[in-house]
Amino acid sequence: MQASGEQYALVGSGYTAVVTEVGATLRELQYAGRDLIAGFPAERMRPFYRGAVLAPWPNRVADGAYEFAGARHQLPLNEPARHNALHGLVAWVNWTLVETATTGVVLGHRLFPQDGYPFRLDLTLSYELSEDGLHCVLTAVNAGDVPAPYGCAPHPYLVAGPGRVDDWSLELPASRYLEVTPDRLLPVGLADVAGTPYDFRTARPIGTTFIDHAFTDLTPEPAGDIHARVLAADGRGVEMRWDTRCPWVQVHTADRPEPAYNRSGLALEPMTCPPDAFNSGTDLVILAPGEQHEASWIIAAV
Repeated sequence: MQASGEQYALVGSGYTAVVTEVGATLRELQYAGRDLIAGFPAERMRPFYRGAVLAPWPNRVADGAYEFAGARHQLPLNEPARHNALHGLVAWVNWTLVETATTGVVLGHRLFPQDGYPFRLDLTLSYELSEDGLHCVLTAVNAGDVPAPYGCAPHPYLVAGPGRVDDWSLELPASRYLEVTPDRLLPVGLADVAGTPYDFRTARPIGTTFIDHAFTDLTPEPAGDIHARVLAADGRGVEMRWDTRCPWVQVHTADRPEPAYNRSGLALEPMTCPPDAFNSGTDLVILAPGEQHEASWIIAAV
């Protein structure tokens, strides 16, 4: 058994992908043999959150504490250095095979009530390769009998080409970003990107800029979805597309102390809500019993 459990290999339209049992993680994605994400070997435990899916919240909950429906809840602090609850509850659990084919796979997970999140969700994540790229759909159903707070995001680290983040350009149609505290990366307030290092509305080099911020006020394409692109010097690269059900996107330049991982991919995480939404309530989804929520995104070669 591999460290990340069963491996599901997908092939189609010039793309190849590998999805794992642990976390329903996207471990590998290539187009014509070219890496589109920073992956990891099958025999190793997934480093950080590379390719994971984040639910029932993305990003951080301050102190892991929040109130909902008049009750106080305390989540485990899995980011102890910053005293936060990070990236939900399903990134390290096993997902069950629902359906598989040459070009796609569907995995599911039932999240049972637990300390800090006493709600029951049925989650399904589908991956499908086509000429448009890798299409991903995350569906959540409230399988309990009380309303449940919910948010989600994917966590791929995109790779534009040779080199590192410093060598690539970013195009991101966001006009505002969330300022955060330097120590715990918790929200302070929204600011305009104009005149700051975080204005990527026109594609430009990332260089040495450090980014670990949520962006919003995303301008969709005429077709109605949002496009972000990471490009190498030769114009090739990778893009993500998602719909307006994810009005936020976290961008992180993957600054790490380990040389092998430092700035080796650009995390691009379309989110249904911003950091600490369990406390702020901003764009937080409240799922009624039996209600369903769907978020989708596509990763494609440029």
